[in-house]
Amino acid sequence: MTNPATTTQQSGAIPAQPGPREVTGVTDGMIQGLGSSIEFGPGQVPGGVIPGAGPSGKPGSRPTVKLREAGPDDPPRYAPEWLELREPADAAARAHDLLDPLRIRLANLPGRSGIVIHDLGCGTGSMGRWLAPRLDGAQHWILHDRDPYLLHFAAVASPRSAADGSRVSVETRRGDIARLTPDALQGASLVTASALLDVLTREEIDTFAAACAGAGCPALLTLSVAGRVELTPSHPLDAELAQAFNDHQRRDGLLGPDAVTAAAEAFSEHGATVRLHPSPWRLGPEQAALTEQWLRGWVGAAVEERPELRAEADVYLTKRLAALAAGELRVTVHHVDLLALSRPVGGAS
Repeated sequence: MTNPATTTQQSGAIPAQPGPREVTGVTDGMIQGLGSSIEFGPGQVPGGVIPGAGPSGKPGSRPTVKLREAGPDDPPRYAPEWLELREPADAAARAHDLLDPLRIRLANLPGRSGIVIHDLGCGTGSMGRWLAPRLDGAQHWILHDRDPYLLHFAAVASPRSAADGSRVSVETRRGDIARLTPDALQGASLVTASALLDVLTREEIDTFAAACAGAGCPALLTLSVAGRVELTPSHPLDAELAQAFNDHQRRDGLLGPDAVTAAAEAFSEHGATVRLHPSPWRLGPEQAALTEQWLRGWVGAAVEERPELRAEADVYLTKRLAALAAGELRVTVHHVDLLALSRPVGGAS
């Protein structure tokens, strides 16, 4: 086990917290209470699409915001308020049925006093807040992300306790997960990621699967888009927008809705046993803020892919938002969770 103190490679000790921090509102284009003021870029204003929910204007990249004190060479910052907004829906959607086979594997690890979990592209740390309290035993989470701001936020909002009351500790590592190697996963008990596979290329997914296989550790990869959306009531433009959105997700070689199939193939080719389970978002009036942001982003990406749809899409969006406000719109956004049980190294069963 790694030193139980919560650390980061960049700035020393960060005290762990008992759970996720209180969600704060967005006013006047700023996120309050996150330790730094955040300023929205052009076209990214409250009442529009939260950065992260819609297209960025640059193929193959996610929407970003900039810290006011950020220098020109600093990396882009993802909007944590979008990650917070989706966190309850993510937690409700993740496939609980994959946890039992994972628990069996982790319980059979040889000679371990605890487990080490690598969370790739951790964002604000929602995966740890969901999974750590559902696993027994001492846990040390290693959080990976390219954004030091989100890494700090994820570390501070980490849970303290496992399901059986054992201690949970955390450290952060800033880096590009596309370059993951078996050496980087040396000693890992589990690799996790959420909403990540669909923004990777086929080559990156194969590298990822090879790294897990080389380290002999399982991977739990949740909430990958499946390319299917159901809106109730239906509308004649639904299918055309869905196809345009899926094409947008595949820009610049990214796999988008093809990612789960590619990942299952890649892990299988590296000798892993792969299990898939649906993990749909079920959105409606009870999740009105998230539903609105998802809808604006979904339509926006479709129009960015096919500008000729703009006039029809504007009318469509207006009607859909009115139906949402009236409590009449429900949406199912299909995702798939994947558990890959790589052949263990060192005699684990």
